[in-house]
Amino acid sequence: MIHRVINKIKLLAVFALGAVMLPAQDIQLSMLEYELRIPEQTAQSELWADLLQHDRQWYTSPEAIRIAENILLYQRNSGGWPKNIDYTETLSAVHKKELTDYADEPLATIDNGATYTQMRYLAHVYAQTGDKRYCLAFLRGLDYLLKAQYENGGWPQYYPLRKGYYSHITYNDDAMIGVMRLLRDVAAGGSEYRFVDENRCFMAQKAVAKGIECILKTQVVVNGELTAWCAQHDVKTLKPARGRAYELPSLSGKETVDIIWFLMEIENPPPEIIAAIEGAISWLQRVKINGIRQKRVTSPKSPTGYDKIIVNDPAAPPIWARFYQIGTNRPFFSDRDGEMYFDLADISVERRVGYGWLGYWPQELLEKFYPRWQARYVVNKRMPQK
Repeated sequence: MIHRVINKIKLLAVFALGAVMLPAQDIQLSMLEYELRIPEQTAQSELWADLLQHDRQWYTSPEAIRIAENILLYQRNSGGWPKNIDYTETLSAVHKKELTDYADEPLATIDNGATYTQMRYLAHVYAQTGDKRYCLAFLRGLDYLLKAQYENGGWPQYYPLRKGYYSHITYNDDAMIGVMRLLRDVAAGGSEYRFVDENRCFMAQKAVAKGIECILKTQVVVNGELTAWCAQHDVKTLKPARGRAYELPSLSGKETVDIIWFLMEIENPPPEIIAAIEGAISWLQRVKINGIRQKRVTSPKSPTGYDKIIVNDPAAPPIWARFYQIGTNRPFFSDRDGEMYFDLADISVERRVGYGWLGYWPQELLEKFYPRWQARYVVNKRMPQK
């Protein structure tokens, strides 16, 4: 699903790069009208995309209010929301009581669109109904996101923190970028966020600036060249880190794309951001895979009834791997044994069909939108001024 973002923002951005402090920059949402994509995770992602695109009147409907009431019930004591919840279901009285009695579990997270998506929905409903409960729940969520941010600018997947990969700086499935987009919109004072007080707007500005600083610092440098990002980075060293057993330290052909989108939305970007984008784009162009395509075939041995295979096809468009080996740029796959494989056929059918190993994530960015951005901010700046 595609969201077209048209509102402009200004943020105070101070980037700390080593001992060098860059001057304050005006950061605005680019008027190139980039089409931003909801992370392709589950059918629930598409459901939320639909829920956030209704006309204003719909948010006063009984259905919209019922969903908003469910969102209130699922908000955890921490201020955030759990993931993978069907907020459209009709809750029984018993279920509602359980949610009230056990308001700490399940834990709140920003994974799979959780928290920042529910907050956007509540803002829509509050804008049309004026019900203060939705406003207050949104503000609790905002405080949660601000509190969850690390001092280095990153966000963990879960807050309060959980041991393990959950505490890594998490770009996986666009978790951190989703948070930063919401905070950016709040700081802009858009029509649906005008209820947010000045202090919180300023805190959102600072959080986005710190987040951008973290993005720049976590971009992986290989042989002196800026490349891409891993799906998660260690909070202390900022180096690529392991996620789940089959998510090894790597350069990501998927998460890198949405990070680039976010950076490209910055109006009049400073040289450090231009360099980050140019480095990542150059890497994406180098690692594209030609001459193959992924094919779905019937398989009675698969738990899903189908399997995925790779076939040769000289006419196929370029495709990208989810993970690339750092240093060699060799595409790889993995399994629950934590090992690295270089052939999709070598991993279990469960992981083969249960994870997005190959995709066309950068295609539209490279073919359509990056050239426009480059012409505006790179090519034009190289031309002598008349």
